Amino acid sequence: MLLSIAIHGYRSLRDVVLPLDRLNVVTGGNGSGKSSLYRAIQLLGSVAQGRVATALATEGGLNSTLWAGPEAFGRAVKQGDYPVQGTVRKERVSLKLGFASEDFGYAIDLGLPTSTETAFARDPEIKAEAVWYGEVLRPAALLAARNGPAVRLRQGRQMEVVQSDLAAYETLMSFAANKQTAPELIELRERMRAWRFYDHFRTDKEAPARWPQLGTRTPVLSNDGTDLAAAIQTIFEIGDREDFDAAIGEAFPGGSIEVRANEDGFFEVEMHQHGLLRSLRATELSDGTLRYLLLAAALLTPRPPPLMVLNEPETSLHQDLLKPLAHLILRASQHCQMIVVSHAAPLVNALTEAGAQKLELCKELGETIIPGIDAPRWEWPKR
Repeated sequence: MLLSIAIHGYRSLRDVVLPLDRLNVVTGGNGSGKSSLYRAIQLLGSVAQGRVATALATEGGLNSTLWAGPEAFGRAVKQGDYPVQGTVRKERVSLKLGFASEDFGYAIDLGLPTSTETAFARDPEIKAEAVWYGEVLRPAALLAARNGPAVRLRQGRQMEVVQSDLAAYETLMSFAANKQTAPELIELRERMRAWRFYDHFRTDKEAPARWPQLGTRTPVLSNDGTDLAAAIQTIFEIGDREDFDAAIGEAFPGGSIEVRANEDGFFEVEMHQHGLLRSLRATELSDGTLRYLLLAAALLTPRPPPLMVLNEPETSLHQDLLKPLAHLILRASQHCQMIVVSHAAPLVNALTEAGAQKLELCKELGETIIPGIDAPRWEWPKR
């Protein structure tokens, strides 16, 4: 289980260390930084996929995601003064992301490229990385480190250079994929690759989930929900069908779901509703009903991940569906760690009353802060 997530220099998240529990609810007003927090965690997950540069590029590049406030901002607030307009940035341009779990910690420091002799001059460079044992980065706990192109691994009591030419766009995870000398890095990479993120499923008329799709066994619903019918059928066959049926019955009393497979192997969702003489195809369902089915398929997965992050799952849902959704999330949290980003008070309250940790974000002079929490200790690797 993750114990903390740290973010430095990402949009309004100037310096945030987030304590984590088994089930966490992140809330706050519009513009408080909820979406930025979700994207930062998603960006951290992309490191293990080898897609961190691509993920940053889709957001407009490193410069578009960096902290935009003055560098003296934190000090000015503590002194009770407002930062001066036009403050010049003197600190290094740096975007840092990291987490600590019960056994391992990881951090990455991304900066601007130093070489212009490439067509990819806008790609960020990885300036430093570290993997360590335990909750806090300490020299004695360091397992692997990277500074520029040099990679060091722990060999007994010493840290020894094992590679001196790692490309600026390759992470320690890339190094681990090609080496047999760092099994802990491979284990860490696979854990991070298993994280799942679900954000605003498509439910428009042309959404793939509304139309028949070729079906194969699908223990993990895709991020866009295209394979909804196959995922539900997989739950029926190797997952907990009783829980799925109960979740549908609570949300739609008297309702049930069936998956039809034609002779060509295409799967389609159909819904039976109380009082109707025929079932409804997915093309006929409301946006809210389809979204609830997508969330149920994601949360009742037969293969729970170590971490699942939901961004505003309440979108398009009628208020009557928020309590059943809360029950789905609570059940999922028994099998995996959950972070739910939401501004729906009924959902937030239902989860908090059931024991979820509530993390309420707010903005102070442009900076996202989390009042009332004790931030865990955190140390960043040095460049």
